[in-house]
Amino acid sequence: MAAPSHRRSLRKRRLVAVSAAVLAAGTGAGVFVWNANATAVDLYHQALPAKDGWAASGTGTTGGAKADSAHTFTVGTRAGLVKALGSASDTTPRIVRIKGTIDANTDDSGKKLTCSDYAAGTGYSLSAYLKAYDPATYGRSKLPSGTQENARAAAQKKQAKQVEFKVPANTTVVGVPGTNAGITGGMLQIQNVDNVIVRNLAFSATEDCFPQWDPTDGSDGNWNSAYDSVTLRGATHVWADHNTFTDAPHFDRANAKYFGREYQIHDGALDITKGSDLVTVERNRFTDHDKTMLIGSSDTDSTGRLRVSIHHNVWKGIVQRAPLTRLGQVHIYNNWYDTTTVDGYAPLYSINSRAKAQVVAEANYWTVPSGGKVAKLLGGDGTGSLAGSGNLVNGTVTDLVAAYNAASSKKIRTTVDWTPTLTAGLEQSARNLPTDLATTTGSGMLR
Repeated sequence: MAAPSHRRSLRKRRLVAVSAAVLAAGTGAGVFVWNANATAVDLYHQALPAKDGWAASGTGTTGGAKADSAHTFTVGTRAGLVKALGSASDTTPRIVRIKGTIDANTDDSGKKLTCSDYAAGTGYSLSAYLKAYDPATYGRSKLPSGTQENARAAAQKKQAKQVEFKVPANTTVVGVPGTNAGITGGMLQIQNVDNVIVRNLAFSATEDCFPQWDPTDGSDGNWNSAYDSVTLRGATHVWADHNTFTDAPHFDRANAKYFGREYQIHDGALDITKGSDLVTVERNRFTDHDKTMLIGSSDTDSTGRLRVSIHHNVWKGIVQRAPLTRLGQVHIYNNWYDTTTVDGYAPLYSINSRAKAQVVAEANYWTVPSGGKVAKLLGGDGTGSLAGSGNLVNGTVTDLVAAYNAASSKKIRTTVDWTPTLTAGLEQSARNLPTDLATTTGSGMLR
C-alpha cells in the first residue's frame, strides 16, 4: 500500500534538505536519498532493492556499488564521459556521476558539431541522395546501394563515433541532483554486458543526421534512423530509474517529408532487444516521442529471455510502443498513461503484445480525452497475451483486452503462462497514480 501523502511529502522535504547540505559541503562523496522506509541511502552506491522487478532476479543489480575511489568519476563534458566509461570490456565496478548536461555532438575540445561536420569529406548530400533513390526512377523493390548510400553510411559512422557511449558491466551512470544532469544528442549503449544502473538523467534530442530510405518498409516505404537514447542489446540485470526521455526541442511535427514519407530523425527512447534480460524500468517520464520502447527487435529475437518489469512510469505525448512487446515475460504495473495529444504527438496505442509475448498489466491508469477509444489503447498481431486486472480508464475499472478484442480481428489472448513474483512497490489501486506520479517520476525527482 502506498504511503500517505503527508509521509511522502515529509520524505521529499528531507531529501531536499540532505541533498542541499551535501552539495553545499562540496564533498562529492555521495548524495543521500530517502527510500520507502524513510532511511537514508547513498544515491551513487545504491543497488536495486530486493524483489524490485525482474532486474532483482538472481544476483540482483548493483551496478557500480563496489567502485573504489579510483573508479568514481564526476564528469560534465562528452570527453570526460568517454574517459570515465573506459573500455566496454573492463568489468571493474565504476560510478560515473554526470554533472549538468552533456552535449554528445561536440568534439574533444568542446566545439559544437553539426550534421555538416559529419558529412564533410564523405561526399554525402541530402539532395544528391534524394535524386539517386527517388522511387520514380530507382524503384521500390530494393534498398539503396551505390555511391550516395555508401556516403550516407560513412557520414552516419562519423556521427556514431561521437554520440554513442558504450557502458561497461558493473557500472552506475547517475545524474548529480540539482544540476539538470543529462545527455543531449547522445545514446547510452548497454550491449552484451551485465549489471548496469542508469538513474536521474534527462535524455533529449537524440537525433540521426542521416536517416536511411527503405522503399521496402511497409507499403509506402519509410525513413529509418539510428540511435536510441538508451539501448539495451544482449544486456542483463539493468535498472533504469528516475530518468526523463523527450525529443525536445525538435518535435516530429517539424520533420520534413520526402518521397511522401516523414523524414524521421528519431528512433527509440529506451529499447530492450537482442536477447536482453532481467530489466527493471521504473519511475521514468517518457514524453514527446513516437516509437518509445521496443522489447524484442524481431519475432525471433530470443526465447526464454526479454523478462522486463515496467512500473511507476509516466507516458505522456507518446504515439506508440509503451511498450511493444515480443516473446518475453513482461510485467507492467502502476504506470500512468496520459493519451492526450501533446506537441503534435497523437497516440496510436499504448501496449502492444505480439510474437507470443506474455504480458501482465495490472493497476495502471489511463487518462483518455473526450472522444478517445478504449479499444485503441492496445495492439497486437493475434499471437500475444495480456492478462491482469485493476486497470482504470478515467477512474473506471476497464477490461482493456475485451474492448480491444471486440473491435479487432487479431485477438489478444487473456491468459499467460507465468505469475509475477518480483513485485516490490505494487499498489493494488491505480486511482491515485496521476497525482502521485506527477511529482515522483523523471530526472531530478529522486526521493
